[in-house]
Amino acid sequence: MNRRPRYTPPSRPSSSESLGMKLNYATIALLGGIFVLGIGAGLVFNSTANFSPENVASREVIDRSAPNAELCVQFGSSAIVTDVRVFVTLNPFNVFVTQPVMQPGCVLRRNNWALLEQQKLVDSRQVQDCKNRMNTFGFTGPLEGKPKIDCIYQNEAAGNLFVTPSGAVGPRPETDKF
Repeated sequence: MNRRPRYTPPSRPSSSESLGMKLNYATIALLGGIFVLGIGAGLVFNSTANFSPENVASREVIDRSAPNAELCVQFGSSAIVTDVRVFVTLNPFNVFVTQPVMQPGCVLRRNNWALLEQQKLVDSRQVQDCKNRMNTFGFTGPLEGKPKIDCIYQNEAAGNLFVTPSGAVGPRPETDKF
């Protein structure tokens, strides 16, 4: 008997083999390099510091924006001052809040109040009243112009939850005392 051999179609390489043939090592290295370069470029563009006034992202920007910046950094601390007004109605009981106004300011250490007295920006009565309440002075606007100076209270009840782990309250360094 004369049997014909059975027809078998030529075998195709599996999909992984055909992919391997299309992507040789040089192509894989090129794609990997492009991937790493793309991630690196993204990180560089995303992490570049923008020091415009619209982007207050660092202490240096706040320090430079403070009124009398050199004096403020040397004798106190620069600050972000938020002015907001709150209206409370009693019948019916409601609370209304204005849009906050953010501006640069400065908080002076207690032992540096003489700077304000020398420039006749506060008088001895204001200093004594502020000292009696264990407060300090803060201001907005340049001292040479018409600064808004207030006797301000340091609220130690609200800790810095960014610094202390899990909101744990620990001893505060003496440099935080104004």
